[in-house]
Amino acid sequence: MSQALTLARPYARAAFGIARDEGSFAAWSQALGFAAQVAADPRVAGILANPKLSDDEAVTLLAAPGAGETVARFLRMLSENRRMELLPEIAGLYEELRHEAERVVKAKVTSAAALPDAELESIRAALRSRFGREVELDTAIDESLIGGAVIDAGDVVIDGSLKGKLARLQAALAQ
Repeated sequence: MSQALTLARPYARAAFGIARDEGSFAAWSQALGFAAQVAADPRVAGILANPKLSDDEAVTLLAAPGAGETVARFLRMLSENRRMELLPEIAGLYEELRHEAERVVKAKVTSAAALPDAELESIRAALRSRFGREVELDTAIDESLIGGAVIDAGDVVIDGSLKGKLARLQAALAQ
């Protein structure tokens, strides 16, 4: 996996540079996300590995409807260099670069039960204050947390779950 990320990084930076120059971050996100999702399908991966598949056919297979010419050229370059299997990693790294450029922090809030919108907005405001950036929240439910929530914002993890508190209490008592 780390080798794939190492190989994908220059391609993600190149795609980001083109998107920045064109002022089309969202369009590139959509195009790379679509291509990555298609390329990750095991059936498509088998087709992409076929040496009889031409570069133009690979681009046609992976290009999102309405994708621009620069996206098609980028996909063609990946096909020529036999790097289509890196598309999921390229798309992920591109999104990281985009969020950094747009000063957006992506955070995941995992709670024991669905949180009301007001509470999510309160969490968003607190994270915005802490990081000094806009915050994009994803939510998930994990009933094993018993209560509370775990907030994962990249390098920062805030565990306010009852399960986490019980585990810390157990560790403290064991010492």
